[in-house]
Amino acid sequence: MKNILVTGGCGFIGSNFIHHLINKNDLSHIVNLDKLTYAGNISNLSQVSNSRHTLIEGDICDSDLVKSLFDKYEFESVIHFAAESHVDRSIDGPSNFIHTNIVGTLNLLEHARSYFSKTKNEDFRFLHVSTDEVYGSLDDGGKFLESTPYDPSSPYSASKAGSDHLVRAWNRTYELPTLITNCSNNYGPFQFPEKLIPLIIINCLNDKPLPVYGDGTNVRDWLFVKDHCNAISSVLKNGKIGQTYNIGGNNEIKNIDVVKTICSILNEVLPREDGRSYSELINFVKDRPGHDFRYAINAEKIKMELEWVPKESFDSGIRETIHWYLDNRSWWKPIQDKTYRQERLGVIQP
Repeated sequence: MKNILVTGGCGFIGSNFIHHLINKNDLSHIVNLDKLTYAGNISNLSQVSNSRHTLIEGDICDSDLVKSLFDKYEFESVIHFAAESHVDRSIDGPSNFIHTNIVGTLNLLEHARSYFSKTKNEDFRFLHVSTDEVYGSLDDGGKFLESTPYDPSSPYSASKAGSDHLVRAWNRTYELPTLITNCSNNYGPFQFPEKLIPLIIINCLNDKPLPVYGDGTNVRDWLFVKDHCNAISSVLKNGKIGQTYNIGGNNEIKNIDVVKTICSILNEVLPREDGRSYSELINFVKDRPGHDFRYAINAEKIKMELEWVPKESFDSGIRETIHWYLDNRSWWKPIQDKTYRQERLGVIQP
């Protein structure tokens, strides 16, 4: 079996990607390096066979550990998901984001470079998974291209922009065979409840207020996580070394409309006991500092070069997501009880 290093494989997108590899019968052994911070959850992979997956609890910033893994497993590829990823948390504690997202990525790149220079394995790839937030904010027109200048607004997006620049530089300077993907907002199973869609679903189920930043008109392009995993596989297999690929869901929606859609579906599948609409729980709150107005991905490059397009519409994807959270209360309730109780984060105190 080929050995693949997946960093952050107990997180939201990383665990979905591991399930994707296993389900498509990819003949590889996955070494999953995860620090198991608040957002890393071993139960995300409870149904994955140990014969195909090895979990290493550790930090991507640990140089000795990362070197030992390259020496032991001689990886065919690295898919780098591990990152601090929540904008609100980056406002509260930016240093963690700089350390993990920039220093951690540097550490992985250096050991990948050392390994590649020794083995000269022509099949080796280092795929760095990033975000559209590095491009900054759009007004009502246009979409992000791979050539769009970086203009990050938050400590999170700035740290991801820094890591992107490192990956690109290691390709150009050291000829490390790298690939970068920049995706739009993901949603789907196993997403930690601090993010908008699971937060709204769980608050509805608990009959709690549904916080909407500002006036709710900020726009995001929503990408179902399983579509994202398919795209990453396509880039890993057929992407051109040194290239960046934008991955979007073709679903530009205002935040308030996302919330109202969730309320409408829950009104249908699980009505409130008093018969009132979940939308009556909507509560407009003070906007996030530096809140980007609009993100929108132009995904023509990956469509034309790799023949990838998303399969799920927002309507089909959000219904599947809602039903997953309804059917998997045993997954999110321990998080709610012990780790995160839907409290507001990222509020700058005077």
